[in-house]
Amino acid sequence: KDLEHARFITRLKTVMPVDANVVGSVLKHLKWYILLLLIIVIFGISYSNLSQGSDEESSRHLAERVRSLEAQIASMTRNGALQERLHVQQPDIQAKEFMPVKFLNEQSRKRILVTGGAGFVGSHLVDELMSLGHEVVVVDNFFTGRKRNVEHWVGHPNFELINHDVVEPLMIEVDQIYHLACPASPPHYMYNPIKTIKTSAIGTLNMLGLAKRVRARVLLASTSEVYGDPKEHPQKESYWGHVNPIGPRACYDEGKRVAETMCYAYAKQEKVQVRVARIFNTFGPRMHMTDGRVVSNFILQALRGQPLTIYGKGLQTRSFQYVSDLVSGLIKLMNSDVSDPVNLGNPDEYSIMDFANLIREEIASVTQNKQPPIQNKEAMEDDPQRRKPDISRAKETLQWQPVVPVREGIRKTIQYFQKELEAETKSVKAL
Repeated sequence: KDLEHARFITRLKTVMPVDANVVGSVLKHLKWYILLLLIIVIFGISYSNLSQGSDEESSRHLAERVRSLEAQIASMTRNGALQERLHVQQPDIQAKEFMPVKFLNEQSRKRILVTGGAGFVGSHLVDELMSLGHEVVVVDNFFTGRKRNVEHWVGHPNFELINHDVVEPLMIEVDQIYHLACPASPPHYMYNPIKTIKTSAIGTLNMLGLAKRVRARVLLASTSEVYGDPKEHPQKESYWGHVNPIGPRACYDEGKRVAETMCYAYAKQEKVQVRVARIFNTFGPRMHMTDGRVVSNFILQALRGQPLTIYGKGLQTRSFQYVSDLVSGLIKLMNSDVSDPVNLGNPDEYSIMDFANLIREEIASVTQNKQPPIQNKEAMEDDPQRRKPDISRAKETLQWQPVVPVREGIRKTIQYFQKELEAETKSVKAL
């Protein structure tokens, strides 16, 4: 045996150049390897038989349970109990009804992005664009916007809602961009001045970059605040403004001014199609009741029977337009060939004191209560003394001008605020 073993090793070495000692060790212990393999096979067969028996027992138990349930269902069906239970548990699901939407073919229908689309103005713009038959994508971080402003469109095939901050880049394919994203009321934009500046500057930069990539047209919702405390009256688009760059309102005023600068830099250097709307005071339903603006402050205070707060003597003037007029102007400007800035506002000018008296009269006629008093407080820093738009350019190039009288708009806004207060009262009582 030793001689045969030696001859085998010699032949193996000629065929495979391996270590003879390793091969010898393997052959020496081969019988133990075979024995271990047999034990594993026997154990596997035994475990398989046990599992099969367990599965058969489980199957028998499951079959018995199914037969028991079938018997119970048959019994309940005979005495009507099943129908009663199903009637109670079945939710009342109805197809969601949307506002009427015009049908547009592929060539006419546009995919439109509205930043800040869940806000006051943005949500009204979304309503109009949807009704015209376009596909609308709303981007909002809900700092001042509210989902309830656009929830009536959720589920519509032409509508999409994205929770996103425009300070971060956005990758999306669109044909037009309405860039409205930015806090617009003093308490909101003063709450975080740095964030306000970033939204106006970086947010606008991101939207212009997007417009450049996808060759979309972009409309910037600028503001009459770029005129500051004007020395020219009424204010034309050619007026450069009178702004305090380090005052409490500067984060908003200068943010919008630099946003306009970037728009025209992209238009000149990158050939991006830009439109700039300088928006004057706007009011209507979906305003925040506590946003600190003149209209919302006066209406809320009057409905609650509180004194109307006027900062200063109330001689400063403002011009107020209803939100539907603004939306009409924005859409006309976007679809026009006008690339210069355009004022969108109502040239009817009111002193703050006269406007407060108008609100008092309208509230008194609705509530049948006596008119609330007026309370004067210290004037606010950098508060513009006169504000009135010259809308000659809008009239000539867009054939646009406000059509909703201020009093009519105020009545609609009062109705909205009343419903909001009623809902708030019911919610408090429910708690």
